Amino acid sequence: MGMEHWKSELKTYFDNVKIIEKCKAETVENFDQFCEFIAEPAFEALIEELVHFSVKGKSLKSKGKYIHLQLNFPGLKIDNFHYIIVLPKNSVELKLRLKIKGRKNPLSAPEETEGPFMEGLKAPEILKLTKEALLEDVIRHYRDFSYRAFTSSD
Repeated sequence: MGMEHWKSELKTYFDNVKIIEKCKAETVENFDQFCEFIAEPAFEALIEELVHFSVKGKSLKSKGKYIHLQLNFPGLKIDNFHYIIVLPKNSVELKLRLKIKGRKNPLSAPEETEGPFMEGLKAPEILKLTKEALLEDVIRHYRDFSYRAFTSSD
C-alpha cells in the first residue's frame, strides 16, 4: 500500500457520491414521468367516471415527491378517500410507497395506513404499468376501505 492510497480513497468516495446523485436525479425524473404518463391520466379518467356516481374527486401532485388522488363522499364536499403514491426522499430507485387515508363517515377523523405501492412490482416495471392496472389497484383499495367502513361497528 503506497503513500498515495488516501488519494485514491478520496477519489473513489467522490466518484460514488456522483453516481448516487445521478441515480437520485434519474429516479425523480422517472417518478415525474410515471405521474405524467400513467398516474395523472388514470386519475383523471377515474374522476370523470365517478361523476356518474355523484362522487367528486381531484388529483394533486408535487413534482418528485408524490401524486395524490382525493375522492369525496357521494354528493358531499367532504373528503372520503385518499390514494397517495409517494417517492421517498433521497430514493436511488423507483421504490414507491402508498398511503391510504380515509374517513369511515363524514364526521369521523381520517385514518391513514402506509405500505409498499403495488407490492411485488419491481422498480423498472413501474414505468411500464398500464393505466388500467393502476386503476384496478385504486378501485380495489377504495372498495376495500369503503366496505370496511360500511361494516364497521364503531
